[in-house]
Amino acid sequence: MLTSVQNFLETVKPDGKPERLSRQYEGTTFFPPNPASTYIRGNRRAGMDPMKDRFGTTILWPEGQVAAMPHVTDGNKVISDITEWKDQLVMPDLEANCSDPALWEPFIRQAEEIRAKGELVMAFMPTGVFERLHFLMGFEDMLMNFLLEPEDMMDLCNAIGEYRYQYMKLIVDHIKPDIMLSHDDWGSKNSLFVSPDTWREFIKPNYAKTYGYMKEKGVIIMHHADSFMEQIVEDMVELGIDIWQGVIPENDIPKLQKQLNGRMTLMGGIDASIVDRADSTEEEIRKEVRRACEAYGPGGHFIPCITYGAPGCLFPHVDSIMDDEIAKYNKEVYGI
Repeated sequence: MLTSVQNFLETVKPDGKPERLSRQYEGTTFFPPNPASTYIRGNRRAGMDPMKDRFGTTILWPEGQVAAMPHVTDGNKVISDITEWKDQLVMPDLEANCSDPALWEPFIRQAEEIRAKGELVMAFMPTGVFERLHFLMGFEDMLMNFLLEPEDMMDLCNAIGEYRYQYMKLIVDHIKPDIMLSHDDWGSKNSLFVSPDTWREFIKPNYAKTYGYMKEKGVIIMHHADSFMEQIVEDMVELGIDIWQGVIPENDIPKLQKQLNGRMTLMGGIDASIVDRADSTEEEIRKEVRRACEAYGPGGHFIPCITYGAPGCLFPHVDSIMDDEIAKYNKEVYGI
């Protein structure tokens, strides 16, 4: 019988032969802390006072809210005029503040401890290029600037892409993760936020270098986007993405499985709005998890999972029921 790690890796391989469906992030340990993250994001907690990250974006996390979120208004946006972005934005200096090897030593030790337990180390890169754009100027300004000021937007995208490359390289070179969970939501539940052509012009090129380096180092690229993205799945394969984490059921997952034919694993498929509620019942949770397993499991290269951008549901009763239902499905279908 394959171990959890072996089964996960077989699922991700284009010609892999997993024995069962992995239970969400089974076989991995989520390991988000590192000096670059602390420098950029600060120490966030529910109930904290409003703070600014290193880019100058205001971040709020009031009590009762599930996570920290940017709060961009006309009065506090970092970039109010895209043609003046070089004067209005001070790019964080990762080299000066995060490159000292001594800063990384405790995190390297923690990663080694995870590997010693037989788990895959999954590092974390939040706030992708597209997300950073609207964190800096707001969503409406971002969309307008793509149309009205494309040259300045391209320059800003390239600057953010280079920053993100340096951020990634620090993590990969020091921690040497097995997996990188990289965030950038590119769409809503119904469509991309911008046209495929606009995405290919401004966003895609700023992932080629970053994801290319990770591929060279043997890092599994897990890209999170809980979005409708059928139009760009071939582009995602070209970028080297191994796992699309967060694939929502609004996408035609069986069609994508046939189209991809193992070139990219789909991770998600479980409708969070059904299962992850304070009042969700065990019956509701099991029914939705079973639906996803039965609908997408036979297509291969699928990992049933909540579609959020990190392990864990919001309500504490949900995860154990989800995992148990996946295990029951595996027992019934695969005898394991």
